Amino acid sequence: MTSIQQRAELQAQIWKIANDVRGSVDGWDFKQFVLGSLFYRFISENFSNYIEAGDDSVNYSALKDSVISPAIKDDAVKTKGYFIYPSQLFANVAKNANDNENLNTDLAKIFAAIESSANGYPSEHDIKGLFADFDTTSNRLGNSVKDKNSRLAAVLKGVAGLNFGDFEDNKIDLFGDAYEFLISNYAANAGKSGGEFFTPQHVSKLIAQLAMHKQTTVNKIYDPACGSGSLLLQAKKHFDNHIIEDGFFGQEINHTTYNLARMNMFLHNINYDKFDIALGNTLLDPHFGDEKPFDAIVSNPPYSVNWIGSDDPTLINDDRFAPAGVLAPKSKADFAFVLHALSYLSSKGRAAIVCFPGIFYRGGAEQKIRQYLIDNNFVETVISLAPNLFFGTTIAVNILVLSRHKTDNLTQFIDASSLFKKETNNNTLTDDHIKKIMEWFDTKADVDHFAKSIDSAAIAKNDYNLSVSSYVEAKDTREVINIATLNAELKTTVARIDQLRKDIDAIVAEIEGGKQ
Repeated sequence: MTSIQQRAELQAQIWKIANDVRGSVDGWDFKQFVLGSLFYRFISENFSNYIEAGDDSVNYSALKDSVISPAIKDDAVKTKGYFIYPSQLFANVAKNANDNENLNTDLAKIFAAIESSANGYPSEHDIKGLFADFDTTSNRLGNSVKDKNSRLAAVLKGVAGLNFGDFEDNKIDLFGDAYEFLISNYAANAGKSGGEFFTPQHVSKLIAQLAMHKQTTVNKIYDPACGSGSLLLQAKKHFDNHIIEDGFFGQEINHTTYNLARMNMFLHNINYDKFDIALGNTLLDPHFGDEKPFDAIVSNPPYSVNWIGSDDPTLINDDRFAPAGVLAPKSKADFAFVLHALSYLSSKGRAAIVCFPGIFYRGGAEQKIRQYLIDNNFVETVISLAPNLFFGTTIAVNILVLSRHKTDNLTQFIDASSLFKKETNNNTLTDDHIKKIMEWFDTKADVDHFAKSIDSAAIAKNDYNLSVSSYVEAKDTREVINIATLNAELKTTVARIDQLRKDIDAIVAEIEGGKQ
């Protein structure tokens, strides 16, 4: 089955599940049950594969719970980070879902058991609360137990019907595609925005390549506003698993999305000891200070959000913000995220950050921060993208690439705003578009209307304006008009009009003469 066929089947199956529960569950809430079921199914299959270890004579799902010894359980939790008894496996629960009058409470007990299996082990932090948003007793599923069980059974049966074989052999990012599909189809209808928690895969691919360009190995990769983990996972997809030596790190402020990010790590076969996702406010309660510096940083932080800023006088002494000598405006925290990322960046690394375009030309504190970045030679490239590439916003955002190892004082500007493919309600970047941008980024050559490198003195003279349009001249797409040819055509047209008038006058005179 090709990736296109897998994606089409996935989306058709999700719509079938939606139809089975429609009328009861809000579309935005519905995604939690589908994604929770996807996660439950695949950690079950992953765990079974681990226990069976490729031995066709072993069928873990058919075993009795009683034959599992404490030693087997202990070893499994140390390796996989969690434990699932045979009776708790997704396949066994889904098989009998329609006839189980206690389905909702049984699921709640199973989820609690999976999470508690990690208690006291190093994986406890990574497992705890993973199923918190899969509330099987929620009234969103129905007012009666019968209604709840009926809709839960429909979701489980639907997810069980996703016929992709072994999940490790999938040609698509099953979890990511499901999430992207649900966001694009439900967020607008539900009146809520989920796009800020998910960076589309085509943009994630570009950001990952920028951050890891020409690095044969990186110690670890970090996203200070990781959402559902899509940016971190693109790094894993694009590069050999072993290039990222010490794992994946991220912080997320939204509890539901924090859970999704941890689920996403497991679903992409990143073991608990190779990732660390923290919950909290990155700007005010940053994690991983002991883990820095990072060789690769990727981020799509929220645009122009409020933060405490200068209302907290201690922040100006924070080692993340102090070097710039000024804090990002209280109503626009964008540069606070940029300075945070810079402070976590290693001397050999790059940070690729999606930014709201206004921060590159506004005055005040933002101008002073730009001056700090340019005067210290941290800005490698600014890339302007096409509009409408992200869910929840149509604006044409920029990508800021920071580096601590530049060998010259030039800053590159790339205008990629014309590179996009129109698809349904959103634009996308194709692989060819990404390849072209990476070629410009790699060579740093000037390309008319697309790329130009400017020295810091010229940028300083331009008030530290970092807008791409200030340095890359847009291509004039207006039709070229030959004035001489146009004048000749006009003369011919005027002469023709004069002749027509004479002909009409002659006809009128003839008619009037006949009436006399």
